[in-house]
Parts: sequence; C-alpha cells; structure tokens
Amino acid sequence: MDPLSGLALAAPAGLNAYIPLLVLAVSQHFGWVDLSQPYDLIGTWWAMAVIAVLLVVEVVADKLPPVDHVNDAIQTVIRPAAGGLLGLSASGQGQLSPWILLLTGILLAGGVHTVKATARPVVNLSTAGTGAPVVSTAEDVAASVISVLALAAPVVAAVVIVGALLAVLLALRRLRRRWRRPTSP
Repeated sequence: MDPLSGLALAAPAGLNAYIPLLVLAVSQHFGWVDLSQPYDLIGTWWAMAVIAVLLVVEVVADKLPPVDHVNDAIQTVIRPAAGGLLGLSASGQGQLSPWILLLTGILLAGGVHTVKATARPVVNLSTAGTGAPVVSTAEDVAASVISVLALAAPVVAAVVIVGALLAVLLALRRLRRRWRRPTSP
C-alpha cells in the first residue's frame, strides 16, 4: 500500500476509527492490499472480528445523543491513534519516514475528530437530538466511501478530503461572520 492510501485512510478515522480499519483489514485478508509486517496482522480473522465488534458499538453509540458525547470523549484518544496506525501501515512503501506517516495520520484523524466532536453537540442541541442519527449516518457513509476510495483511487480520495476540509473551513468562516455581525435594533 502506498503512503497516500495510508494517509487517506487516516482522515476518515477521525469520523469513525473502525470503518477504515475494517476496510484495510478486509483488503489485507483477501489480498487486495499487501501490508508489511507487523501491519499484516490486521487481516487476521480475530483482528477483523474485534474491529467489527468495536464498529457495531461505535455505530450504535454515535446515534444516541446522550451516549454520543461520552463516546466522542473516549474516541478523542482512539481516533487519532487509529489514524496514526493507518498512516504507519503504509510504511516500508516509498521514501517517507514512518515518523512522518505516524504524525500525519494522527494529525489528520485528530483534526477531523476535533471538528466532529465540536460540531455534534451543536447539532444535538439545535435539533433536540433528532439530528444525531442523521448526521452520524452521513459520517459513517462518508467514512466508508473515503476509505474504499483511499485504497482504490488514493488521489481521488485525497481530492475529496481536501474538498471536504475546504467546505468545512468556508462554513466556519461564514458562521464566524454571522456571530460577529452586530444585530440591529
């Protein structure tokens, strides 16, 4: 697996740590991706089973507003760690230092997680909790699509990630302008 794929897998780990891990595990298991040791262990049946169970827990917890906040607090450590692992899984391929892959993976997943964990309470409060399942499902779909793209077409995945980040930055800029605008009497 090339470094761009590993880093493109790290970004959706900020939304859901287990979707890109499971996509990578299944890809390794079926020989669609060749990971060097020790990262090839992710494709073993027991590793896939553990990831799948954790994915089910994450998907359910993320849909329930009271549990979502606690889950995001716990995931503050797990999602960046998963991003780092996904970045590192591409080490041994190409010229990039494993440290660069690790740190970039942590920063990508951590950055996405920070935006998600900041935005979700706003969604939950503004919709009285009814928006949580909708937004969570959209996040899961986005994480799944980007994870598959990261392996099948890493350049496309990188373009999608950069586009999504730009869209979020523009939205935040607009919100910031609204908050600063004085209200007229």
